[in-house]
Amino acid sequence: MLLRLAYLGMTNAFAMLRLPPMSDRDKDMKILAPRHQLSVLERQLGKEKVRFSPSDRAFLAALLYRLPRDVPRRLRLLVRPDTVLRWHRDLVARRHAESKPKRPGRPRTVRSIRSLVLRLARENPAWGYRRLHGLGVLREAGIDPAPERTSSTWADFLRSRADALPACDFFETVTLTGARLYVFAGIEHAGRRIRILGATAHPTASWVAQATRNLVMDLEDANRRARFLIRDRDGKFPALFDAVLADAGIEVVLSGVRMPRMNAVMERWVQTCRRELLDRTLIWDQRHLLHALREFERFYNVHRPHQGIANARPLNPLPPPIADPDQITRLGVRRRDRLGGLLHEYEHAA
Repeated sequence: MLLRLAYLGMTNAFAMLRLPPMSDRDKDMKILAPRHQLSVLERQLGKEKVRFSPSDRAFLAALLYRLPRDVPRRLRLLVRPDTVLRWHRDLVARRHAESKPKRPGRPRTVRSIRSLVLRLARENPAWGYRRLHGLGVLREAGIDPAPERTSSTWADFLRSRADALPACDFFETVTLTGARLYVFAGIEHAGRRIRILGATAHPTASWVAQATRNLVMDLEDANRRARFLIRDRDGKFPALFDAVLADAGIEVVLSGVRMPRMNAVMERWVQTCRRELLDRTLIWDQRHLLHALREFERFYNVHRPHQGIANARPLNPLPPPIADPDQITRLGVRRRDRLGGLLHEYEHAA
């Protein structure tokens, strides 16, 4: 564009140098001829408009800007005089815009500082804009002010209190004789350790209260300082159940109505127990059920890996990995059966 504008300026400058030697009659003829040609071109174009390049606009704006306003109106121009003035205003505005910095305002925050501000906002929901001093960073990341981030979700509650959060539930099974038995079990959220608290055909208030006392004593013996316990709104939980836990300093948290996902860890274990044990076993009576459940409890706590705790066992850590190539080529794995081969445990031979 600059080269074209310079070319137009030079050609018109040389054309103007030719005007002084010419007489007034020659000048009038030289002006009338282009005006007549413009009339012919406008007639041929019809409703179509003449397209001006940016360099053409810049040259006309610079040439006609200083003329009095009534002079361009007497000239035969392809555009209105107001359009030429607008071109000049745009040309001046563009020149000023190029002189301004491309990024107005304060410079962008360094990436490491942005990452730190976002990390602090995620790890501390109660910290607001004034404490973090990262108003622009938080707004760009779509993070709301602190009062709108302090509301804790159910998942946040479970994660923050997993170390002191057991859960319990009842589930039922049927024996070969058609008798209905109710199993009472509890699980720890942090370590996934399961506890079979009992099985009975009649879960009375006294029976449930005694099973609850056994749970509290088991937690104390294992040095588990439980603060909350999750249970559903089953009618088999009497008021005495909450009273026993309250005496031990444990607060009962009720799940929502028809919302099993609020007690998802316990419900998931019940599904595992049914799929891996009860659906594959013929239960004779209460004694047989308790025996099968105790065996499954040992298998679940000591041997079975759990994805929720990085494939470890609740009562056993992960075994050290085998790094010796010779030992890998001569793996000696032994199998131990439980419940007549229903459950298999595998371990390296000594």
